[in-house]
Amino acid sequence: MSQTHLSPDHYATQLAPKVEQFKHDFAAFGLPEPAVFESAPLHYRMRAEFRMWHHGERVDYAMWEADNPKQPVLLQDFPTASAAICEAMPVLRDAVIASPELKRKLFQVNFLSTLSGEMLITLIYHRKLDEAWESAARELAAKMQVMLIGRSHKQKIVLERDWVLEAFEVDGRPLRYQQIEGSFSQPNGGMNRQMLGWACQQAKGLGGDLLELYCGNGNFTVALAPHFERVLATEVSKSSVRAAAYNLEANGVTNVAFARLSSDEMSDALARVRPFRRLKDIDLDSYRFSTLFVDPPRSGLDDTTLKMAAGFDRILYISCNPQTLRDNVEALQATHRIDAAAVFDQFPYTHHLECGLLLSRKA
Repeated sequence: MSQTHLSPDHYATQLAPKVEQFKHDFAAFGLPEPAVFESAPLHYRMRAEFRMWHHGERVDYAMWEADNPKQPVLLQDFPTASAAICEAMPVLRDAVIASPELKRKLFQVNFLSTLSGEMLITLIYHRKLDEAWESAARELAAKMQVMLIGRSHKQKIVLERDWVLEAFEVDGRPLRYQQIEGSFSQPNGGMNRQMLGWACQQAKGLGGDLLELYCGNGNFTVALAPHFERVLATEVSKSSVRAAAYNLEANGVTNVAFARLSSDEMSDALARVRPFRRLKDIDLDSYRFSTLFVDPPRSGLDDTTLKMAAGFDRILYISCNPQTLRDNVEALQATHRIDAAAVFDQFPYTHHLECGLLLSRKA
């Protein structure tokens, strides 16, 4: 994405055709008027990754244009990033230039910021890090009041901790989330709050038990859990499951159980195709699932999971790919209708559009 296209004055203009395309693509399925959630036009990304470009005595942040991947574009700022990242960028760059230990063979810098004010910076090198590097890094972390990690091949030095604690409110309820370095977290913090708020509005009054697939660090799990009697959430990443367990405790959520299963494994478990040792402490027969919540990867739901989804009264679906969402809705149209829809402009000034649907079983 070229930074020359980042203009708050043109924000509404760039969003309108994406919304219209979404309406057009889903018109055949009786799409209700979608709720449209706008992003902040600038400073919306809570994460940013940059190559560090060495030229002479100087080091600068660099990215590449999609149509010219061999020519680096040197950056003095990055207005899509959060204000905290933008403020940290020149301070970090100048400190690196002034310190031979921090500068030598520095390859990449990753920033992870939060709405709560915490920040984690990862410095990635093409060399082994030693005590001299650690001393310089600790001085930098103290100066910038951030957490800092050093990485190189088969090496990871954590100066304080390798996660940040995010905190914000959704519908007046304070939420806290552990976000681990290197693991997925929603990149647009303000949009994430709106997505959670919309999902909770759809869940109000549904009751029963919830099955959630692809729960990650429990981002939606924590927000949705109070609207259901019990929740069974699945995730395959061990680090994400650990973060999710932390987040449940941090938010006082007690009605959620985790199963480290993929979506197709969960489908097999519900169909009693085969037993799973990872479910030995979970009594599947005791659940009365009324709602399925999914936030799948860009590929959408596979055929096995779609067959399972068809058996639920309601499907609350968050998608990062409208095309695969459309394919999934088409596969479910014999059994389900669209009751509510939303679009979330997670990545302004790009073709990307996040969207949400509430599907209900046809009478």
